[in-house]
Amino acid sequence: MKNLTLIIYHLLLFMLFTSFTNQADKTFSLTINVEKLRNSEGKVQFALYSKDGSIPDENFKKCYKVLKANIVNGSSTITFHGIPSGKYAVSVFHDENNNNKIDKGFLLPTEGIGFSNFKTISITNRPSFVKASFIVQKDTITNIPIIYM
Repeated sequence: MKNLTLIIYHLLLFMLFTSFTNQADKTFSLTINVEKLRNSEGKVQFALYSKDGSIPDENFKKCYKVLKANIVNGSSTITFHGIPSGKYAVSVFHDENNNNKIDKGFLLPTEGIGFSNFKTISITNRPSFVKASFIVQKDTITNIPIIYM
């Protein structure tokens, strides 16, 4: 009986510790959709941010991860895999000429851009990590509108 009690005790301890470990190691997928691109030229770049103060980031040097996707029928989708639970923001741009930078006219982008939680951008509604961020605690799908100036 004493051996059985000891085995049950160790089994319960094992289950307790492995349940905490599994929760901490859990990661998620984050799928981003963009639609209504003005053409199917070039690619769409998706930048994922995980730190306050990282947006704006015109040269994509402060991002957590960057992925590019093809455009099919005016839409593009990408999935970031293995994302730990936390606060994130996304910026997207339609790189129509595939030169890996946001082209500008007089101050304003000539290619489409977008940010999580933003439907419009203006001088009074500028993107920041605080405004664009959202919590990822499960597999998530979100849509980001592309804005052409």
